[in-house]
Amino acid sequence: NKAELINVVSAAAQAEEDAEPVITATLHPITEALKEGEKVQLVGFGSFEVKKRAARVGRNPKTKEPIEIPASTVPVFKAGKVLKDIVGG
Repeated sequence: NKAELINVVSAAAQAEEDAEPVITATLHPITEALKEGEKVQLVGFGSFEVKKRAARVGRNPKTKEPIEIPASTVPVFKAGKVLKDIVGG
């Protein structure tokens, strides 16, 4: 989470007061770009983008009755090749 990321960066930077504004300054423009519907690509890491989900019919798992799920817009992250290679071995 964000607090853990701040702790890791602050340990590397030797000061938490230096890490928190850097993390916030990094996440804010990514969030704002996604809010505007833009794609954010971090080469070597991955990309964030917004996808639209169409309305659909689902099922209530308890009652098995059909329910209408409204259309929505969701943020999506796609890992880049370098990150996939590191994680995948």
